[in-house]
Amino acid sequence: MTNSTLKPTTALQWLAYIEALHPKSIAMGLDRVSAVASRLQLNPSFPIITVAGTNGKGSTCAMLSQIYTEASFSVGCYTSPHLMRYNERVRINQQEISDTDLCLAFDAVETARGNIPLTYFEMGTLATMWHFCQSKLDVVVLEVGLGGRLDAVNIFEPACSIVTTIDLDHMEYLGDTREKIGFEKAGIFRPNVLAICGDENTPNSLIDYAKLIDAPLKLINRDFHVKKLMNGWQFTEAGNDFLLPNLCLQGEFQRNNAACAVCAVQYLTSILPVKIAHIQSALQAVTLIGRFYSIDSNPHVIVDVAHNPHAALSLAHNLKTTPCSGKTIAVFAMLADKDINGVIQAVSPYIDAWLIADNHSVRGAKAQELHGKLTQHQASAKVDLFANVASALAAACVIATKNDRIIVFGSFYTVADAIDYIANKKIESSID
Repeated sequence: MTNSTLKPTTALQWLAYIEALHPKSIAMGLDRVSAVASRLQLNPSFPIITVAGTNGKGSTCAMLSQIYTEASFSVGCYTSPHLMRYNERVRINQQEISDTDLCLAFDAVETARGNIPLTYFEMGTLATMWHFCQSKLDVVVLEVGLGGRLDAVNIFEPACSIVTTIDLDHMEYLGDTREKIGFEKAGIFRPNVLAICGDENTPNSLIDYAKLIDAPLKLINRDFHVKKLMNGWQFTEAGNDFLLPNLCLQGEFQRNNAACAVCAVQYLTSILPVKIAHIQSALQAVTLIGRFYSIDSNPHVIVDVAHNPHAALSLAHNLKTTPCSGKTIAVFAMLADKDINGVIQAVSPYIDAWLIADNHSVRGAKAQELHGKLTQHQASAKVDLFANVASALAAACVIATKNDRIIVFGSFYTVADAIDYIANKKIESSID
């Protein structure tokens, strides 16, 4: 972009522009993004907590952000992807970045990059950190986009690193075994900086890498522990026991995510002092749209991104442990490059009827393809096919009785489409 008059002037124009900057949506490597960060003189003075993982990293970031907000710190939080608006990715004290500030940040990166091509995520990461550096922040939480070792977030030095879980996903980039993927995620570790892992079956590659670089490593069920209680749960680490309330986020696995967050908060308490009361109130307040989250009650509609087998097992567990008296109706759409068979296999025992839709993403799977894979697991499944999620959800709302529930899942796009449909439906109802 040589003519400044051609620069985008709105957030939507900037997002369209940065999407077209690089010929690939994902280009692994840190050289380009590091070079632009240097030109921007991004030298953050605040401590950074970097969070990676196959699943659970978004929840862990939300918990950390809420804890530090409760403790009256100024907190920046960067997550991806978003559901409805790009601004969701960049928050300070729980508030989304404004369009004006987003445009300023993109403009700063665009000016600095010169002829260096950046991907959509790289541009967004640099813009976020530029914005955070302009703000007076006490702490920043950064979610890794893909993997860890070669992710753009990894150019920034953490005060603490967390890997939540490790499972098979993005295998074309990260490798086809948990050991290979564990090594990639361990790339966010640093010498003499606490590394935390919440995976109950930690790959040796992650443990070995921490040893190799002299990163002190705390593992769940070895160095810190979670115990479910009648009215809450107990976190134990280094002889200290904390009694914590039940989480607002549903799922047994969320306690492991919370334990990782608490472990990090305790480690950083000398520079970011937090009282146990702050942790208790924060964990009761954290919600995350897209993680077994109810968006309507008449009929009962739940959304869950559940886009890989590990996440689908968590969804299946939630469906099993929160049964309804009627049927469970699935509205299902996925991306074609995901493990569709693995997701269906995990969830299918808890589904009574399937309404399968095309996914509108360029990477989306067609409903017919999903149907073919479903019949391999449930030959007698009751299935209807739809051109999009909105029409599938509309049909589900018609057939659902007061005792039934609708679960919409399979991708971030699927959940976003469902939220949009329900919002429009409520607007139409209010007008009528």
